[in-house]
Amino acid sequence: MKASPMTAELSISIGQFSDKGRKENNQDCHGAFIPQDSLLALKGIVVAMADGISSSQTSHIASQAAVRTFIDDYYCTSEAWSVKNSFERVLAAINSWLYSKTMAGDGRYEKDKGYVSTFSALVFKHRSAHVFHVGDTRIYRLNHNGLEQLTHDHRLWANDTDSYLSRALGVEQHCPFDHQTLTINVGDVFIMCTDGLYEFLPANVMIDAVQQADDLHSDLDQVAQSLVKQAYDLGSDDNVSLQIVRIEALADDTGLGINKELERLALPPVLEARREFEGYLILTTLHSNSRSRVYLAEDIITKKKVVIKTPASDIENDAEHLERFLLEEWVARRINNPHVLKADLADRERQSVYTVFEYIEGQTLAQWAQDNPKPSLEIVRGFIEQIGKGLNAFHKMDMLHQDLRPENIMIDQSGILKIIDFGSVSIAGLQEATSDIPDTYLLGTALYSAPEYFLAEAGTTQSELFSLGVITYFLLSGDYPYGTKVARTKTIAAQRKLHYKSLMAEDRDIPSWVDDAIRKAVSPLPERRQQDVFEYLHDLRKPNKAFVKKTKPPLIERDPVAFWQGTSFALVLVIIYLLTFIA
Repeated sequence: MKASPMTAELSISIGQFSDKGRKENNQDCHGAFIPQDSLLALKGIVVAMADGISSSQTSHIASQAAVRTFIDDYYCTSEAWSVKNSFERVLAAINSWLYSKTMAGDGRYEKDKGYVSTFSALVFKHRSAHVFHVGDTRIYRLNHNGLEQLTHDHRLWANDTDSYLSRALGVEQHCPFDHQTLTINVGDVFIMCTDGLYEFLPANVMIDAVQQADDLHSDLDQVAQSLVKQAYDLGSDDNVSLQIVRIEALADDTGLGINKELERLALPPVLEARREFEGYLILTTLHSNSRSRVYLAEDIITKKKVVIKTPASDIENDAEHLERFLLEEWVARRINNPHVLKADLADRERQSVYTVFEYIEGQTLAQWAQDNPKPSLEIVRGFIEQIGKGLNAFHKMDMLHQDLRPENIMIDQSGILKIIDFGSVSIAGLQEATSDIPDTYLLGTALYSAPEYFLAEAGTTQSELFSLGVITYFLLSGDYPYGTKVARTKTIAAQRKLHYKSLMAEDRDIPSWVDDAIRKAVSPLPERRQQDVFEYLHDLRKPNKAFVKKTKPPLIERDPVAFWQGTSFALVLVIIYLLTFIA
């Protein structure tokens, strides 16, 4: 029976069968996993197949390791990671292990005797299919447009009859793979098979069998078994494996169950001091605006101080902001770094919409900067290194903070800096899991936002680096590298005309190479910035060879007004001299 085409969850039907055929052993391996609840939305459904090469006595180990390890490890990767990021990391580890086994055995000198296998996988997530492929296992899609081969065989032909794999797992230390993402529709059928099937079974036979099964609502396992047998009867001399996947329903939820939570939970009232609220004692109000209210509270059982944040009544009917409100805690629960605000992990059933975070006793970096207008370079370096480590924790999780500024950085009483406020965080894995979570590009503060945001472009890690560079500049000078001009530059041409104000003023003891490091980080063009946060931190601490040979910037760059005043004065002197000489 088919599921409704629009449900809260993605749904598939699957049939699969594998047989050793005329071979002594079956060196193929296939597998699939359909998770439940939030894992289904966040990681999707995995279908995988591998084909070990027949010349190797150990390739069955390779194919089994590829499929089973991939499925296990894929679901152990971060829920925030994109499908591609998760796949790359898991498959790189699998290939590295297989390659080490190959090099430790007979495959060291003859790769066709090593731990070598093809590998193809489908990851169905939200309304997309992610196709990954290396080798000559094939993936097809069958829909109203007919049968389409989605993969390219990584095979080289020596002549009309002899060929060999040009790419496979376990052959080289690094294994490149093909990847594409497709939009899926209800009724789409995906077919994955080894060469033991597609080289012998005509395409029209597969099409007819699948279409007939769809019409009759037949068991796809039986269809797969029947097609494998037909390939055998038609003379297949290899292992024969086949997987058939039919898309039965598409998800219509946010991918996190957020909508369900919002339907279940009530909006809390305005909380007053000394009031008990869901196991907490409200101590005082820390902050309040039209979007949220923030309270200092105490856990009644543990006596631990926490910060409780509740949505304001102004956003009661604003689903977009309520979704982002709940996402803040979701983010905090998944990043474990001393320089990132932590969520309180008290396990209790909630009746209202609120979030709970650790309490940081201290001040914001903005407040500190006000009190310390001329900090030493070493202090600023130390602060930026702490922020950079916290920022890198976001990037490792495929997240972008997107609102990095001094007001969103806390300094506790021990001098530890922590990044706070996750209301603008971009999460790669969630963007794949839903089309409903808003994807507004400019969510941060204009003074610290990278120029590309004002071109309506999506942010990158280089965008975050720009913000970190601006913070560095601000702490050292109390100013901004381009003043307030960045927000007014809406074209690439205008951004190219932005003029960096050097920090090399006479009253600042800042090496020129440090100024150059900051200049690079805040370049209007993302490709000209450092590659990542740690490269920038290194440039702030150790002189970059590209910078150390540079001299102090000219006066026109350091102080244009003084330059032109001096130039004008010199011209006046020349004119006076010439008039005197002529006279």
